[in-house]
Amino acid sequence: MIKKTFKQMLATQIVSSMTVMICMFVDSIMIGKFLGEPSITAYGLTTPVLLVFAAFGTMLSAGIQVMCGKTVGNGDREGTNACYSISIVLASIVSFVGLVVVFVFANPICTLLGAGANTPDNEVFRLTHDYLIGFIIGAPAFIFAQIMVPFLQLAGHRKRLIVAVGLMTVFDITFDILNVFVFKKGTFGMGLASSISYYIAFVIGIVYFLKKECIFSFRLKSVKHKTCLELIKYGIPTVINQLSLVLVVFVLNKILINVGSHTAVASYSVISSIGNICYCFGGGIASVALMLSSMFYIEEDRKALRLVIKTMLFYGILLNAAVIVVVMFTAPYLVRLFLNPGTDAYNFAVNGVRLFSLSLLHSATNSCLKNYYQGVNREKLTNLISFIQNFLFTAAFAFLLSRFIGITGVWLGWICGEGVTLFVILIIVFVKNKKISISADALALLPKDFGAADEDCMESIVLSKNDSVEVSRQAYDFCLSKNDTKKNSMLISLCIEEMVNNIVDHGFTKDNKQHSVEIRLIWKKDTRVIRIRDNCRDFDPIEYMNLHSDDDPSSHIGIRLVMKMVKDAKYVNSIGLNNLTLVL
Repeated sequence: MIKKTFKQMLATQIVSSMTVMICMFVDSIMIGKFLGEPSITAYGLTTPVLLVFAAFGTMLSAGIQVMCGKTVGNGDREGTNACYSISIVLASIVSFVGLVVVFVFANPICTLLGAGANTPDNEVFRLTHDYLIGFIIGAPAFIFAQIMVPFLQLAGHRKRLIVAVGLMTVFDITFDILNVFVFKKGTFGMGLASSISYYIAFVIGIVYFLKKECIFSFRLKSVKHKTCLELIKYGIPTVINQLSLVLVVFVLNKILINVGSHTAVASYSVISSIGNICYCFGGGIASVALMLSSMFYIEEDRKALRLVIKTMLFYGILLNAAVIVVVMFTAPYLVRLFLNPGTDAYNFAVNGVRLFSLSLLHSATNSCLKNYYQGVNREKLTNLISFIQNFLFTAAFAFLLSRFIGITGVWLGWICGEGVTLFVILIIVFVKNKKISISADALALLPKDFGAADEDCMESIVLSKNDSVEVSRQAYDFCLSKNDTKKNSMLISLCIEEMVNNIVDHGFTKDNKQHSVEIRLIWKKDTRVIRIRDNCRDFDPIEYMNLHSDDDPSSHIGIRLVMKMVKDAKYVNSIGLNNLTLVL
């Protein structure tokens, strides 16, 4: 079920990762094709500011993924609602402050970015200022769009995300064309077109949160200082990651201006636009890994975490290998979307796109491992990877190599930076494990006493009612093998059979979907824990019993029997799965 869930979440997450990037990609194409090289240079110079705003959005999004992964793993609904409430408040504050700062200090910001002084004959400054103002109007929308993504994933509303991103792209292209041929508002119009498109995506997404069926509740009283700090803490590795990207763009722009003038900056803008779309594949895989690793870490499920590592690396290598092949062959055509052939900027960009693509395999592996380590509370390692991957090594190699081979040396900075980052991660893994191994267990970096040992767990999958009888028998034999009493073994066996039969009878409906139930029985010295996970329609047995507590005692006998046997029961529906944990 983990592999299937990973695959289902992956497509949506990749598309969702493109939420910010698609509008930027479309803008850069339209600007380069219709507004000229000075405009694409201005667009490239504004990128660090856009990434700063994106950093706050991704910080909240990552914090939500980790925090909700843990609250979901614990069956803590109040904690999930607190995370939801805090994220809304923080997003509102960041949006308002960011808008005010950019509007008030727009001129010095443009100068700092490398656009030069605000003089009548400085066309690049004016174009940079105009795009920045037009784009920043949409800051609240794209920050809120980013925090909606993990909540819609948790709620299982993946189709809404795809629809929102699809319509956002269509409207952005439409508004860009209208700006070029009808309104003729230059770079300001391009930025404004993106802003309007973000608000359209935001409106489509927010509809779910206004419905009665929404599983999240906004409660202002849940917004507490301690919980706010917890959410921010979980998102800080992502802030370091994004700010490192801001720094590397800023530094590379400076290096390129020194070795190749604004023409090289224009080509870098094109490479960044294409690269940001390519990064969405590795970024989407890493985002799924972050949420699932957070959830399974709090459940102390070593086996599931190993499977997450194997799955994320498999898709990371497979998808990015395909992207590399496509980009290598289509680089001239991709760059032609932005720049006219035959120019220096065009030639620089084609070479740069191809060299950049060669870093994608290492980049995806680094990003997946970094997010996994964030999910399992390896914060120092996560922060280290973020800094050396996205800034230190890339900037250092770009600077050194540019001294000898010019602009090509800057492009090689990505390959060298990502490769050395992966080498450092593996060295750390070898040192921590005190042996050379790249197995999933070694890469997991989990303490030896983490979770229950394999011999203290029984796991099984039910695909039909006949399987429920077999898994009940397995549970009975497993408990006896752990020297439990026959009475306890029989009660646990009965508990599993009753709950599984109920799921099969009422959840395995004829909806053309393949349903399954996963059972995990953990034997501990003082307690027995049963975790039941299924991909059927939503059903909370705890709430169901609360609603029917006054019914005829002979009705709902199976659920009544189970609830009397357990000392604690937690249910949560997340990522499209019912998750029930029973402690006996």
